[in-house]
Amino acid sequence: MANYPQLDDCSGVWTLKEVNDAVMGGYWREAGSRGVFSGGRDSPNDINIIDFVTIATAGNASDFGDHTSGKRYLSGCSSFIRGIFAGGYPAALDVIDYITIASTGNAADFGDLTVARGGLGGISNSTRGIFGGGRNPPNNKNDIDYITMSSVGNAVDFGDLTAATGGVSAMSSPTRGIIAGGDSGSETNVIQFIEIASIGNAVDFGDLTDARRSAAGASSSTRGAIIGGYNCVTTIEFITIASQGNAIDYGDMVAGTYAHGGTSNSVKAIYGGGYSPNSSTRTNVIGQFTIANGGLATDFGDLTDARAQLAAVSNAHGGLNDGYQGTRIAPIPLGGGNGDLGFFVAGETGSNSGYQSRIDVVQISTLGNASSHGDLVAAKGRGSGAVCSDVRAVQGGGKISSNTATMDAFDVRSQGNAFDFGDLSSAAILCRGAGSTTRGIFALGDVGDSAVDTVEYITIATIGNTTDFGNLTVGRKNPAACSSTTRMINGGGFGPSYSNVMDYVTISSAGNSTDFGDLSNARNQLDALSSSTRGVWFGGALAPDGSAANTIDYVTISSTGDAADFGDITVARQQALGGSNSTRGVMMGGENGGIKNTIDYITIASTGNAADFGDLTDAKTFGASCSNGHGGLS
Repeated sequence: MANYPQLDDCSGVWTLKEVNDAVMGGYWREAGSRGVFSGGRDSPNDINIIDFVTIATAGNASDFGDHTSGKRYLSGCSSFIRGIFAGGYPAALDVIDYITIASTGNAADFGDLTVARGGLGGISNSTRGIFGGGRNPPNNKNDIDYITMSSVGNAVDFGDLTAATGGVSAMSSPTRGIIAGGDSGSETNVIQFIEIASIGNAVDFGDLTDARRSAAGASSSTRGAIIGGYNCVTTIEFITIASQGNAIDYGDMVAGTYAHGGTSNSVKAIYGGGYSPNSSTRTNVIGQFTIANGGLATDFGDLTDARAQLAAVSNAHGGLNDGYQGTRIAPIPLGGGNGDLGFFVAGETGSNSGYQSRIDVVQISTLGNASSHGDLVAAKGRGSGAVCSDVRAVQGGGKISSNTATMDAFDVRSQGNAFDFGDLSSAAILCRGAGSTTRGIFALGDVGDSAVDTVEYITIATIGNTTDFGNLTVGRKNPAACSSTTRMINGGGFGPSYSNVMDYVTISSAGNSTDFGDLSNARNQLDALSSSTRGVWFGGALAPDGSAANTIDYVTISSTGDAADFGDITVARQQALGGSNSTRGVMMGGENGGIKNTIDYITIASTGNAADFGDLTDAKTFGASCSNGHGGLS
């Protein structure tokens, strides 16, 4: 557990801004996440019942309110705030209803689908809801519609499924939606996907282990689960949402059902109601399982009414709550302060092996050991870059089994796993990143075993691929980058030899870099950190033999010129990584005759030698680092 205060540990002085950030930013919330089961059919009626549970706490459901009318085979999607229910029967419906998940009460009219249908699938991230497929007897439909969940109104055309399919199951991460199985004239095993932010047709993902319809879907930020379904009795299988491929067997339900509802927080999946495949009797049973771990589901509790053909949503599916089942993290009060977190991301525990997925975090103002913040989508090594705002961090490049262009993002204010952000223009290793509160810039470093001068950027708040920014003055691998809120400086690296070059760009204006000055000596595999006024470079490998350096240099960011001596780090090493708040810098990990877990610190405004801070969770090197208070962010 990271050294963040929880809602039951919020002593100290808080500013009004911090309280506002906690409430408006969604970090100050009730403990737990809510799952909602909606509509369905008991015997013999279509019903308007809406139930809810707290997902983290097993127990029976409670009454939430009622739908605008009784309906079955409807579909649901949700944001942090709203649950949206669309379509259904009797007679194919185009109606969209909504609820506020945190507040019990009746559903209200939202708008209409483009095509009336039931048995459709619902997908969503925090802002956009998408409904795909379904059936308007006698025909299955391939239509995909979307809505903006915060704004009532009619759905708009998004694209088409690969085939007209009803009775589908659906799940989503923050970026990708999955439609699985269903009926295309007979039960199908097809899995297809869309990118939620990009309007367009669905694309083939892979295959289920068994053809099925009327299954339930649930998801964390990285994994989707397909639960039960007609013809499949008790089977649960899973996919990794970011990676196309076939589903894999997970385990079994408590008892087999189909036409049930499924939802999740980022950790736990729940499913409820449905028909027994053997008897076609309706059940009120709710089951549960942990999404990350295969095995048997267990009993959760009961719905208020036995029913089938229902929908389910939550305010924490697919990574919306960043992995929390319990109390949410609030911003750090005065004394810790926002902008006080340093992150060591990915890396290696040995040369060319032991790639790491863990995200380590330290509170920079407080000496002590690092703790785990979460994990990347996949373990990465061989040097990557990271950028950070006061809300989100984005890691890019590195090596998985081969060099990768993938970028992962995570919330810096709350523990939880990363999710897919987009891609660099090329698979790159030995790259570095820095940026402002809004824009992150990556120097790609090594593409195809060649040092490159490529510089690219992202808007940190907006998921998507990088855009060309310009070029370095000299192409090189492993340049070390620091920044203020206006200027980014790259220093050192290798290409075609050890380099002492420093060059800079103005972050807000795309264009080629300009010469800044020289480091005190040429070196590779160094790193950098910064306050709002001063940039600091430390460690690295020295020419001609690659021996580890203990050197610390500094510059005034707003002024060009050569670096000056600052002092020494506690242990000479290369491939260490750095982060900073407005006053203090930390230097983490690295190697010199072995992989280090050492963390040093300096006071950026004062020259002098580094001192011991604490230790990482594991000794590691060749990772990425960033902080949410570097360069004047706070």
